[in-house]
Amino acid sequence: MSIRVVQWSTGNVGRHAIAGIAARPELELTGVWVSSEAKAGQDAGRLAGLERDLGVRATTDADALIAGKPDCIVYTAMADNRLMEAIADITRFLAAGINVVSSCPVFLQYPYGVVPDAMIEPIEQAAQQGGASLFVNGVDPGFANDWLPLVLTSVSERIDEVRCMELLDYATYDNPTVLFDVMGFGKPLDETPMLLLPGVLSMAWGSVVRQIAAGLDVELDEVKETVVRLPAPGTFEIPSGTIKEGTMAALRFEVLGMKDGRPVVVLEHITRLRPDLGPDWPQPAGQGCYRVVLTGEPNYTLDMQLLGTDGDHNTAGLKATAMRLVNAVEAVVAAPPGIRSALDLPLVTGRGLVRGSGR
Repeated sequence: MSIRVVQWSTGNVGRHAIAGIAARPELELTGVWVSSEAKAGQDAGRLAGLERDLGVRATTDADALIAGKPDCIVYTAMADNRLMEAIADITRFLAAGINVVSSCPVFLQYPYGVVPDAMIEPIEQAAQQGGASLFVNGVDPGFANDWLPLVLTSVSERIDEVRCMELLDYATYDNPTVLFDVMGFGKPLDETPMLLLPGVLSMAWGSVVRQIAAGLDVELDEVKETVVRLPAPGTFEIPSGTIKEGTMAALRFEVLGMKDGRPVVVLEHITRLRPDLGPDWPQPAGQGCYRVVLTGEPNYTLDMQLLGTDGDHNTAGLKATAMRLVNAVEAVVAAPPGIRSALDLPLVTGRGLVRGSGR
């Protein structure tokens, strides 16, 4: 019996999720929500760039999609600049008895100890009321810093530090809101963007650090942050706009889970808009990668390189986020009601995706 799925939004991640839903033999796409009238009425396949129709028309009618009682909603609407609206959407779905896999809000990947219980309880109550489950994930926060590092720890004798790193050039990530308004690229270095406001890094990626710690049975003493920004040596262009000389062009930050005065779990991002920036900072494998550095006995370094078939590593990152959600739908639908994390789900694989084995 097919699992009935609605895709919520068709942006950078959502359009890849539609393609992923269409590729999975056990999933049936029954609806697509869009925020603009310009997209309403268009076939989902065309919105996903599949060059074929899927027989499902996009709509702005949220009430009708919820009334249709799908088994799961794949929620990829951006929450960075509409956090409370996204939480309200998800809470509504859960209360209606609809399971949700979502790319946001990222702190819900593992919210315990990250945000106040008062933020968690209404969501959990809605899930219990509706008998539905919520799984928030992606590639980062997500697979690159939950299952990937935790699996690597299974071949350790002693663990001193687990460090999860994103080393990516964001120049081809065409999202001006995220790059300029949220992250602060192209802004003066004396201006503090949303991402770097006090506590925001620890809220967004503290879930990563605390989930790994929980998976290793470690109770952290505190979570700290470090930030370094570099200016553009000259004015240059990226698809999202202009980076003027002297404005932020590279960013390095850490979220450090501390135990007994030393970091034991670290999330680190090194984000450039040109490969020559921060030459003394760690460099990616290939065009871009997620790296796990496990210090202990023995020492391990694991690089997961990203590259889309179009030659762009950022395309691969968007697809990875979408497919982490889509491939988890079946497991989330089968999971007990409530907020679920990677620590709760069984192994999720690409079953049915080998060419010729699916539809």
